[in-house]
Amino acid sequence: MRLLSFIENGRSAPGVRIGDEVVPVGDLAGFPTDMLEILGLGTEGLAKLAAAAAAAPASARRKLSGLTLGMPIPRPGKVACIGLNYALHAKEGGNPIPDYPAMFLRVQTSLVGPDQPMLRPKVSDKLDYEAELAIIIGKRARCVKQADALDYVAGYSLFNDGSVRDYQRKSTQWTMGKNFDATGAFGPEIVTADELPPGASPLRICARVDGQTVQDSTTGDMIFSVARAVEIISEVMTLEPGDVIATGTPSGVGYARKPPLFLAPGKVVEIEVEGIGVLRNTIADDPAFA
Repeated sequence: MRLLSFIENGRSAPGVRIGDEVVPVGDLAGFPTDMLEILGLGTEGLAKLAAAAAAAPASARRKLSGLTLGMPIPRPGKVACIGLNYALHAKEGGNPIPDYPAMFLRVQTSLVGPDQPMLRPKVSDKLDYEAELAIIIGKRARCVKQADALDYVAGYSLFNDGSVRDYQRKSTQWTMGKNFDATGAFGPEIVTADELPPGASPLRICARVDGQTVQDSTTGDMIFSVARAVEIISEVMTLEPGDVIATGTPSGVGYARKPPLFLAPGKVVEIEVEGIGVLRNTIADDPAFA
């Protein structure tokens, strides 16, 4: 099943995408209309939702092309990010292969949804792209073992961990460079785990800038797998339905290219993971700095 959120009357509403149509969950009796509650339905509850959406009459369906999409989880609780999770990406940045993941958090205001502008702050011209697989947590997880970790995953989405590189390197902590408003992107939808290989691996992952492929790898090359990531993070913090884990990016990021390729206003960035879809955003100047 493919879950998304669309904007209606200024508010976010959840829907189930079936081909080029969307069934609003609010039109289906007996299901919650909050995406966090939907993700917490569990395997059986999500299967019932998928069946109800598939049986919805034509009158209950809307054309996808007529909807404005937002982030699939409008207000995710935690957005935990893993850095240096592909060996070649670690090497291109001059970093050793880690035996424990580099972790940081992103705040909600740093992210936008599909087809919304990613904003380059006036204080820097070094906005970079990072194609990432996003894990969507489906039930409360604390001190989960790797062997059981996939049971806590509701599905997967796409993530562009847009990074302002000079601010990222102002200190040993990456937080500032990862959290300028609207510099990252998330969406366009959540694909439930039953539609993908276990742990979403191996799936092709790539990024394109203005149609040029700049990253091309497979999620099978992650140093810390989906299950291992859930195990490591849940040892430290409680994961809850709707929390997001961004799993790191492969090699080919802009700052490591020769010459470097940073994102200027007008450039179009596409993140794609096999079986999940494409996340597309255009770069614009942040009007807050006008």
